[in-house]
Amino acid sequence: MDLEQFATNVYFDRTFNCQAAKILPGEYYYTNKEMVIVTVLGSCVSACIRDRVTGLGGMNHFMLPDGGEPNSPVSASARYGTYAMEVLINDLLKAGAKRENLEAKCFGGGAVLKGFTAINVGERNAAFVLNFLKVEKIRVVAEDLNDVHPRKVYYFPRTGKVLVKKLMQTHNDTLVKREIEYASRLKVAPVAGEIDLF
Repeated sequence: MDLEQFATNVYFDRTFNCQAAKILPGEYYYTNKEMVIVTVLGSCVSACIRDRVTGLGGMNHFMLPDGGEPNSPVSASARYGTYAMEVLINDLLKAGAKRENLEAKCFGGGAVLKGFTAINVGERNAAFVLNFLKVEKIRVVAEDLNDVHPRKVYYFPRTGKVLVKKLMQTHNDTLVKREIEYASRLKVAPVAGEIDLF
């Protein structure tokens, strides 16, 4: 089972009058076209990474699950958070982005999942993504992390523009169900594949 996959939900967005890709937990998307990449985040985090010179950019959507031995060399957080970041960065580099031109914007990590507050999933996700980008020397130019609200994020990689809508109330539990289902998939899936950073 792939835990990180290229988004398949591509459609025409009438509001922005352009193609759009909607990503769900465990998905990512990158493009050099005039498009918008959209996601809704609760405790999950999205990193929007782009080559500021060419406009080639993308977004991932991931959750660091709680689990695994804390001192294990392959802890659950490294296994999924690192993989989600590396797969996006590697695909951007393979598509022609230059590492020295990369910049990032980070969103999510809200305390929105009841029962996950004791382990601070959202807070851990936010700290992880910022630390990962610091270690990789990718400049963070904007962030909207933590808080208690879910967010809807619209990212335009060509220009780097981001629109964030905080969802003060969710009238259904789709987001919560989606994140809980994704977390449970992460707990049972085997580790597979290796990623090399250029």
